[in-house]
Amino acid sequence: MQLSIDLTGREVLVTGSEHAARQAVRRYEAAGAVVYRLSTPQGAAHDGPLPERPFLVAAVEDGQPGWDSLLGRCRDTGIPVAAEPAAGAPGHVTLVGGGPGTTELLTVAAVKALRDADVVFYDRLAPYQELPSLTSAELVDVGKKPGHHKVSQGDIEKLMVESALAGNNVVRLKGGDPYVFGRGGEEVAACVAAGVKVRVISGVTSAISVPAAAGIPVTHREVSHMFTVVSGHAPLTEKEHQHLAGLGGTIVVLMGIGTLHQLAAGLRRAGMRADMPMAVVERGYRPGQRTTIADLGTVTSAAAGCSNPAVLVIGEVVRVAEANRGHAEAAADLDRLAASLLGS
Repeated sequence: MQLSIDLTGREVLVTGSEHAARQAVRRYEAAGAVVYRLSTPQGAAHDGPLPERPFLVAAVEDGQPGWDSLLGRCRDTGIPVAAEPAAGAPGHVTLVGGGPGTTELLTVAAVKALRDADVVFYDRLAPYQELPSLTSAELVDVGKKPGHHKVSQGDIEKLMVESALAGNNVVRLKGGDPYVFGRGGEEVAACVAAGVKVRVISGVTSAISVPAAAGIPVTHREVSHMFTVVSGHAPLTEKEHQHLAGLGGTIVVLMGIGTLHQLAAGLRRAGMRADMPMAVVERGYRPGQRTTIADLGTVTSAAAGCSNPAVLVIGEVVRVAEANRGHAEAAADLDRLAASLLGS
């Protein structure tokens, strides 16, 4: 059960050792509470004065014996006790896949990592707008845009490593999945080289989720039994065009607006038919999401007004989506007709 309580100005007693409780203290302070500390079950004068009757006791699971008696007395006197997880070991990096940009597709592990972070270095494709509600950590924007890198990749790796070596729990929040064109392997290598403990939390890749947001399955029985994911940041070679055209199945291109013209022309030269259906899905799961349907021969002009972030889908699965959309619209029309007849 999760409850939202206004703690502004309320006295909250956080129990637990200094290290284990540090992130819980920060979370309650960020919520506006007046926070008091108790580091040991026996009482600790150095923690300062304690409230006579706190509004809430936040009990951090720090492994010290002796808390049960104190917390039991709090419950007996009607003071609510909330169990809080202990902060993780200091000085490590967690690469977190943020999914396609909506907090609804963050994994449970991602939410936990953000909750426990001291510093978050985030990208523009991650769901950064919602970060203040997910973490009380320091937030650092290191996002890159096409043609403009706010912070270079090398500097991002240096910032992560330095922060972890200073004793912080660092989260590197990336759009999609860290290992799908996210340079996650490079960032893991930088941590390993510096002797920093690092782990990776997979995210929902936009290669699958953004087409799904537009109703497009990347595979479909008797239509496509494979899909290939391609980066659209740089033009492909003629050999790569030939390979893609010969594979069959579905082709998914991430961030491919800038190279759309070269891709379409290259696939045509490689023998892909001009009427192969294509979709351009812009801003998946974000305000202004839009899908443009065309075919390989006309997509360059049809998508002239499109911009990144976008996912391109090439293959017969686009027709499947169009057929499903037609059935769904017909069903909706029947529902509206039935409602009208019943109302009359």
